[in-house]
Amino acid sequence: MDNRPDLLEQLRIERSAARKRRFPGWAVPLAIIVSLLVVFGVYSSTRPMPVETSLARSVADSGPVSLLDASGFVTARRIATVSSKVTGKVREVLIEEGQSVEEGQILATLDDTDAQVAMNLSQAQKHFAQAALTELRVTLHQAERELVRQQDLMTRKLNSQQALDNAQTTVEGLHARIASQRSQVEVTARSIAVTQQQIDNTVVRAPFAGVITVKAAQPGEMISPISAGGGSIRTGIGTIVDMESLEIQVDVNEAYIGRVQPNMPVDAVLNAYPDWKVPGRVLAIIPTADRSKATVKVRIALEAKDTRIVPDMGVRVSFLETRDPNAPKRAGAWIPSNAVVTDEGKSFVFIAVGDEAKRVEVKLGDKHDADQLVSAGLKGGESVVLTPPARLRDGQNITVKAK
Repeated sequence: MDNRPDLLEQLRIERSAARKRRFPGWAVPLAIIVSLLVVFGVYSSTRPMPVETSLARSVADSGPVSLLDASGFVTARRIATVSSKVTGKVREVLIEEGQSVEEGQILATLDDTDAQVAMNLSQAQKHFAQAALTELRVTLHQAERELVRQQDLMTRKLNSQQALDNAQTTVEGLHARIASQRSQVEVTARSIAVTQQQIDNTVVRAPFAGVITVKAAQPGEMISPISAGGGSIRTGIGTIVDMESLEIQVDVNEAYIGRVQPNMPVDAVLNAYPDWKVPGRVLAIIPTADRSKATVKVRIALEAKDTRIVPDMGVRVSFLETRDPNAPKRAGAWIPSNAVVTDEGKSFVFIAVGDEAKRVEVKLGDKHDADQLVSAGLKGGESVVLTPPARLRDGQNITVKAK
């Protein structure tokens, strides 16, 4: 019996049943996405969160507190562009940048040919005046002997009164000429002194001990103490700086100038050496404000001298709090202000305990620039998390970033 129709009937597929069992086309991708989100959430909750930390500083051990920070520059109170007193051609320059010089040391010389010629003339005039004075003295000696003879003759009635008067007049006239010639000798001596001063003016000397920072002239150039209006004439040989007179000048915002007091201790940090604190103190508060910048200039003395400190270096200054040594010690710790989190009117910090973050409620005190005083909740020595991420939770695993 042929059963092929039955077999074909068995192989036929019901389209309606297959349509009922098929899943929608978006179901599989959605299931994959949900699975990935679940896996990522589990991984994120268990993976340590990288954070940065800073050590809380105990108030009792932290030393003076910075009340104010300001920026400024190293300046020199004694700095001079050294020039000659006369206009002339440079003959020799004896300095180089960075060279140390002593007070009175010769820095350069000018051509002194004209001054030497004037000196020779003045000396010749002096010699002539002295010779004329010697001649007058000899003539006076002869006139005095003649006067003595005339007086003797007059005593013996052997001459006239007129002869005696003439001899007396001659002696007096020679005394007057000698006095005048002495004045002439003095004038020539003064002329020599003036000419010698002109020669000395061709020698440029250091007005004080210091270091040469600029060499401004070369041999053969013209130099003058007066500006020539942009011409080729130099106005200085070089610039000398007294390194012992270095100080710091900073501009303090006028809104905070009340925090600064004379003799107030400071810590200065040079931009070139950020790990080196230079002690100093406030010298003076300049009693005028810069209206364009709304700042007041403050002068600060450096209490440490070092060859690394040079003029025009940038510097950051921290004005330190001065407290009465008999005052009771304050409790708490100083932390960076960006470690504090505020939530519902309360302040918290996260501290790193092992590999976990612990949330601690704190009570805040004074704030000085980037530092915040925590009067309760921390004792000092704790590692506080800086700028805590918004998703950081109490007890969450963390890892500290390497600094």
